[in-house]
Amino acid sequence: MLDTLTLALILVPCLIVAIVFHEVAHGWTALALGDTTARDKGRLSLNPIKHVDPVGTLLVPGALALLGGPIFGWAKPVPVVAKELRNPRYGMMAVAAAGPGTNIVLSLIGALVFGIVAGLAINWGVAMPEWLVTAFSMFIVINAFLALFNLLPIPPFDGSHIVGGLLPRSWAAHWQRLQALGMLMFLVLIAATWAFPNAGWIEKTVYPPVQWLSGLFYSLADSIARFIA
Repeated sequence: MLDTLTLALILVPCLIVAIVFHEVAHGWTALALGDTTARDKGRLSLNPIKHVDPVGTLLVPGALALLGGPIFGWAKPVPVVAKELRNPRYGMMAVAAAGPGTNIVLSLIGALVFGIVAGLAINWGVAMPEWLVTAFSMFIVINAFLALFNLLPIPPFDGSHIVGGLLPRSWAAHWQRLQALGMLMFLVLIAATWAFPNAGWIEKTVYPPVQWLSGLFYSLADSIARFIA
């Protein structure tokens, strides 16, 4: 079994890549749809320093990993000004969907590379190091989790913006006001997770689809490895 330090050295880079690409995807989509705010503020860079939130990207997920809790985190949100988008209503839906969509693509890429490396290892008659297997597995799961977790229709997650775009305009105005309470709701969710660890709210709502999606990617990696071998 890998020790805690090794797991942390694997976890942190995987999480940073997942979160940074997620945020940059929001910014690039907003730029493509007419809002230059993220570009003007220098947030379209893949430099982690521009996106990492010390608490949300490092401290919280690290502590959750060590305590055996559900691993999630956040970065500094990429600024998007809805009124600058050519179609604010549907533009915000596209901007919101770009983050989780990017994480799913990253999971897919991770599965493809995992399968290729595993297939080559079999061909060469060598075993993949345990840390490398863990790294690929974590990369796939973390991206799948971030994608599906962010699609929850709860402010301030991406799913709430998608729901807002789908609601009738009369309802959307009330939903938009609810968005202002997003961070408070998020803090309540975190507090509830810590206060009632045995309730398993995240495990019961997010983990089943995450396991299903991760399973698809693992099956893909296995098929590629068998094909190459």
